[in-house]
Amino acid sequence: MKNLKINTHSYMVRSNYCKSYHYKSISLITGLFFAFFLVSCKKSLRDAEPVSVELRETAAAGSSQNRQIGINVLLNTAVTPALVNELKTYGKVGKIFNEINALTMLIESNKLAFLKNLSFVSSANPDVEVQASPVDAVAVSNFANGLSTWNLDAVNVTELGVGRTVPQDGTGVFVGVLDTGLPNSWRQYFPEERIAVQYAKAFGGGGMDLGNTPELPNQWEHDQNFHGVHVTSTIIGYRLRAVNINGVAPKANIIPVKILNQAGFGWNSTIAQGILYIAGLKNTVLQNSPVVINMSLGGPNPDALSKAAIDYAISKGVIIVAAAGNSGSLGMGYPAAYSSIISVAAASWVSHFSTPNWWYDLDVPDPTNPNNFRIAGFSSRRINDQDLDVAAPGVAVVGPYQTNSGHLSYYFLSGTSMASPHVAGIVALMAQKKPTLTAAEAEIKLQSAAIPMAEGTNAAGSGFITANAALSGL
Repeated sequence: MKNLKINTHSYMVRSNYCKSYHYKSISLITGLFFAFFLVSCKKSLRDAEPVSVELRETAAAGSSQNRQIGINVLLNTAVTPALVNELKTYGKVGKIFNEINALTMLIESNKLAFLKNLSFVSSANPDVEVQASPVDAVAVSNFANGLSTWNLDAVNVTELGVGRTVPQDGTGVFVGVLDTGLPNSWRQYFPEERIAVQYAKAFGGGGMDLGNTPELPNQWEHDQNFHGVHVTSTIIGYRLRAVNINGVAPKANIIPVKILNQAGFGWNSTIAQGILYIAGLKNTVLQNSPVVINMSLGGPNPDALSKAAIDYAISKGVIIVAAAGNSGSLGMGYPAAYSSIISVAAASWVSHFSTPNWWYDLDVPDPTNPNNFRIAGFSSRRINDQDLDVAAPGVAVVGPYQTNSGHLSYYFLSGTSMASPHVAGIVALMAQKKPTLTAAEAEIKLQSAAIPMAEGTNAAGSGFITANAALSGL
């Protein structure tokens, strides 16, 4: 039996869900003079080929027909000692998630069908793997007065030569970034005030580790993958050498939750743990604060455990945004394909490269014309009954991305991983304006406010979303 590996939704290095096309690094030479150079492959910034989802065999004992597999089990009743004892006759019981009546197990693959037929088992499936030194602190508390970039102008939170164009900035809103965590150097990119270190967490394990998802103290700020730092930079902005770059919600509070390992992969059981952790915060210390989750990750198959965690978090008032995936016409990934999640496709701007410094020196025309944007070739389209909500900038988005942990660097990354935090930031602005905003209300508002795109709703969801449209009438 094989476990499916879920990738982060962007492109760069090993992060297939973050289609960063190994593009170009940015170096600040003098003032705002930037020299660009190719890193590894010379793909166009406008488009990309879909990345196939890898299959990886889990470690196994016994014959190829009877392997040891990690599974996620959802019960239709509370988890009691008696039920746990009965399940132990099928294999080893690992992590128990009492909040959602679920648990993980390690069993022989030929016992899965029998376990599914137990009267108290709602569903069971193999756990799925998912993708995606001392430093100087940044001296400012936020980047609300930072430089405008094309992608922020495109979603109408900033404008060239004007600065921010919406009154909301994310104040009072917490955004849980479930990703790879942050690198040691995060204080050189972000103000310390914007990272809620008191709530930051890292969870490991999953899969063949009996589904156990232990907390890993302090590992959230020792990431070597750097996917999470780029995602975070879109939401709150970042420092590029001596220059402040604006963010969609520059005064939001980021909660880094590391659920993906240094290679950018993790397991659905670990994702569920991260979601439940944020839900627990919302249910206790953050009960009076709006809470949003961004997940720039996913895989090809649904998972009972993570879906139950998502439903639980939403029931507690958390709003969840996720990247649609980079599989093009093959369809969306999970969790984005669930109808309760705000899913995001990746769009590009047709005016890329019209000037040497186009990414920060061009004004995206207003009012927003959908013909100025197109859905990236790699971006997942919805198929069958999948639910794709909106599109946002997801091609050639600049942000911190280190290929050498000892040196600060910045890259153009592309993928739905880059599109999703734009919408998570917009939702933070919406929640600031209306703190009682629910996940269902946010999704309906985004869909109705989005501008239909020429490629049709199958490609773009309900269309290209802008902050001013999403905030109007709230």
